[in-house]
Amino acid sequence: MKKLALHWKIIIGMVLGIIFGFIMNTVDGGKGFVSDWIAPFGTIFINLLKLIAVPLILASLIKGISDLKDISKIKSMGLRTIGIYVATTLVAIIIGLTIVNTIKPGNGMPQDTIEKIKLKYENDAGVTDKLVKASAQKDAGPLQALVDIFPSNIFESFVEASMLQVIFFALFVGICLLLIGEKKAKPLIDFFDSLNEVVMKMVDLIMLFAPYAVFALLANVIIAFDDPDILVKLLWYALCVVGGLIIMIGFYMLLIKVYAKKSPMWFLQQISPAQLLAFSTSSSAATLPVTMERVEEHLGVDKEVSGFVLPVGATVNMDGTSLYQGIAAVFIMQVIWPEGLTFTNQLVIIATALLASIGSAAVPSAGMVMLVIVLESIGFPAELLPIGLALIFAVDRPLDMCRTVVNVTGDATVSMLVAKSLGKLHDPKPKEWDDNYDEVK
Repeated sequence: MKKLALHWKIIIGMVLGIIFGFIMNTVDGGKGFVSDWIAPFGTIFINLLKLIAVPLILASLIKGISDLKDISKIKSMGLRTIGIYVATTLVAIIIGLTIVNTIKPGNGMPQDTIEKIKLKYENDAGVTDKLVKASAQKDAGPLQALVDIFPSNIFESFVEASMLQVIFFALFVGICLLLIGEKKAKPLIDFFDSLNEVVMKMVDLIMLFAPYAVFALLANVIIAFDDPDILVKLLWYALCVVGGLIIMIGFYMLLIKVYAKKSPMWFLQQISPAQLLAFSTSSSAATLPVTMERVEEHLGVDKEVSGFVLPVGATVNMDGTSLYQGIAAVFIMQVIWPEGLTFTNQLVIIATALLASIGSAAVPSAGMVMLVIVLESIGFPAELLPIGLALIFAVDRPLDMCRTVVNVTGDATVSMLVAKSLGKLHDPKPKEWDDNYDEVK
């Protein structure tokens, strides 16, 4: 009997988790049961993925850079990667602004609905937290983002999972390995090569638990929705975001077909486990180990490309988040600040959303923090900011799940485009968790 593919197992787990969550919403004590006895298994799964993210980036990137044998190739790969990421982010923002200005989901929203949302969410701890974080980020100096790339203590960077600092350290080590000569570098290169293989095997083992984990994660998400009436009122706004994200994935598929010369359906099938996990976890960083495994083993991207492009993408490439910021900013203005809807302000939104996406953390709901910065850049009244965030807070989590799928899909797409341009795209060689099991059992 043929084994059921991993993506189908994950989809079954997601569907059952959603159904279970809705059932528990109608049962006395159901929410408490899910929170106490189901949700922790999802948390364990995310913790395991985060556990291996830093060693995977470190090992994969150092080994990949050392394999290039030529420092000039690092510059070439870096420029192509950043250039494509900036281009796709601009496309995402323009798609978002085009949709929200065409459909105008914020026009005509009833005042009583606005008041109800305001009363329910304006002083919510989640909204307040986003405003505090955005204020702290805005108050930093103009070059603080650059300063933050360079760690003073790499072990502290490992502990805090500061991805850009880990990437910088790995690049620095990889370049130095090239400069000391092959003979002296070989022992350390062999160590990181072995470490990379071990961590990739960890990914295979952790993924055995994925269908059960997404069941727990989705059930926990569903029990958090306690006001379906507000969700219905925000349906047009949510559809604008989801529609834009679908168009963005279509744009990626066009790039895969035209430039990478691969079937879009094949691409989606191979990357789908990472997409489904991105949807379940709302975190590009937590999904990164799975994304790297799928891109290397199932899409055929060489390790030296995926090891650089994907960690950088998980940190600076937020196409889904940028598209969302464009739609959310204009939607909020349509509802409570229509006089701010000028052409100049929308150009500022494009520029600020592009820059904000580079600094957006790869964690759940980071997009709302960046949204505050985008709104402040166009002179949005400070006293209306809590109301603006409250307007979209109710549907932020499900939309965050959707935009994370686009972020991860964009990273995988760019890795294929860069690999194709460098001649580093080959036939896939998938590995299973039990490839060597017979030798050790």
